[in-house]
Amino acid sequence: MSKRKPPASSRGLSVRVKTAKKRSNSSVRWLQRQLNDPYVAKAKAAGYRSRAAFKMAEMHEKFGLFKPGMRVVDLGCAPGGWAQVAVQQIGAKGKVVGCDLLPVDPIPGATLIVQDFLADDAPHVMQQLLGGQADVVMSDMAANTTGHTPTDHLRIMHLCELAYDFALQVLAPNGAFICKVLKGGTERELLRRMQQDFTTVKHAKPEASRKDSAESYVVAMGFRGQR
Repeated sequence: MSKRKPPASSRGLSVRVKTAKKRSNSSVRWLQRQLNDPYVAKAKAAGYRSRAAFKMAEMHEKFGLFKPGMRVVDLGCAPGGWAQVAVQQIGAKGKVVGCDLLPVDPIPGATLIVQDFLADDAPHVMQQLLGGQADVVMSDMAANTTGHTPTDHLRIMHLCELAYDFALQVLAPNGAFICKVLKGGTERELLRRMQQDFTTVKHAKPEASRKDSAESYVVAMGFRGQR
C-alpha cells in the first residue's frame, strides 16, 4: 500500500507558474518570484501593502528614523508600505503625507494625494498638509528599467536627485532623507552635496531587499538646514 504524499507546502516546494498565451516570460518570472517570496507572504500576513514595508522597518530599526509626532513625506508612495510603517512609528500626533501620480487606496493615519512632486507648487502643498516642515522625506521610486545597467543606474539616480532637491525645500533642520539607488551607490556629486547638507550619510541594503536586486538605499540624517 503506497504512502500518501504530504502536501506541497510541507515538502518545501516552490510554486511554478506556467506561461499563458497573454503572459510574457518576464511576467511569468515576476509572478513566480512573488509567489515564492517569503517577505511577500509576511507582508500579506501583517497587513502591509507590499514587502517594501519590511525594508523601511529594518532601516528604522537600524537608524532610528522615526519618532512620535514627526511629519513625514512619502514621494511616489504607491502601494503604501512605507507610509504604513511611518504611521505606526510616529503615532496619532504625527502626520504622513504621501503623493503619487495615480490614486492610492486610503491608509488610516495618512493623507494620500494625487500630486506630481516635480510641480512648482508641490513643496507648498506638502507643507500645507503637514502643517509645517517635514522631519523625514522618503522615496522608494524607481524608473522603468531597460535591462541596460548603466542606463538604469542613470535613470534611478536622476529620480533620486529630483527627490533630493525636493527634500531640501521642505525638510526641517535635523531632518532625514531616504532614497532608493542602484548598485554603484550614490553618484559622487550627489554624495558630496549630501555630505555638505547632512551630518551623516550612509548606504543600506536591508535584508528584505532581494539578494539578486541591485537596489540599495541612501540614508541622510541631521539636515543642516537651508542655506
